Amino acid sequence: MAKYQSIAVIYGSDSSEWEVACRSGEFTASRIDEFQYDVYEIFARFGSWKLVAMRKANAMRQPFPEGAQPEIDKSDFSVMVLGEKVKFDFAYIMQHGAPGETGLLQGYLEMLGVPHSSCSAFVTTVAFDKYSCKNYLRSLDYVKLAPDAFIRQGEDMEEFCKQVLSSLGLPLFVKPTNGGSSFGITKVDQAEELPAAIRYAFSEGDSVLVEAAIPSEHELTCAVYFDGTQVQALPVIEIISQTGWFDYDAKYNGYSQEVCPAQIPDALRDQVQDISKRIYRRLGCKGLVRMDYLSAPDGIYFLEVNIIPGMTNASLVPKMIRAAGITITDFLTTIIENA
Repeated sequence: MAKYQSIAVIYGSDSSEWEVACRSGEFTASRIDEFQYDVYEIFARFGSWKLVAMRKANAMRQPFPEGAQPEIDKSDFSVMVLGEKVKFDFAYIMQHGAPGETGLLQGYLEMLGVPHSSCSAFVTTVAFDKYSCKNYLRSLDYVKLAPDAFIRQGEDMEEFCKQVLSSLGLPLFVKPTNGGSSFGITKVDQAEELPAAIRYAFSEGDSVLVEAAIPSEHELTCAVYFDGTQVQALPVIEIISQTGWFDYDAKYNGYSQEVCPAQIPDALRDQVQDISKRIYRRLGCKGLVRMDYLSAPDGIYFLEVNIIPGMTNASLVPKMIRAAGITITDFLTTIIENA
């Protein structure tokens, strides 16, 4: 018997990734076991939380037209729908960016005592900030980190650029510390490009991470989850980008080849999976997360952890799940029942 009955899938977000989050949320809601759970789809953006569709167990999905979408009562995470008050038993978070990946949404749910699919509020906050996350991992001897520099908005950019070019050289990657889907990221090949790249990254947040570009042999990604007994790693994917790196076009507009499972030596595959499980435990993750890496001649470099990885039909994690021989529905049930 299922632990929960009413599952709220929360999607949309307050960030540039909100449309991607909608696609991920709609896909996730459509794959949650229709025989075990009542599924409620919540579109949440800039404080407005509305029920956009619902699907009772063993029934058809019922969308609500714009203008007639019930408002979510945030005081107890419930909704009045068709004359019935529904208090959600469980939240499946599918918000890319703020507040679903910044820890704010997790904190709200935790204060109300509502179980959810994601990492804790604290872990989410740390993991989503690329610089903070790297600082948690700097002492590890089983994974490498690209040399980096950090700047917050308002600091002396001219002096920072001089120091970065002197200490890190070129090429560089400039990225907002908080963000995903490659928004705000620039590869810098010429010194004169650096200030503009930093300003562009600041358009997504008030702090920026600059990293030395690592000459890599493979760009790899691996998802990890808890199955109720132990931490499991899904098959590794190799990303072969036509744009030179895994930018927005490569991710969403077909300018990359995603080889699943990766055609890499077994020893490298095993190493990536082992590192991913160890980082999962190190950070205190729960639910499903995805780790990104570069494999270089001198070792494996950690790039970032994705606390709410994409879950569209074409996303990386569903490809891993299918390659593992698991149905998406069974996988989502595992996440829900073991959160």
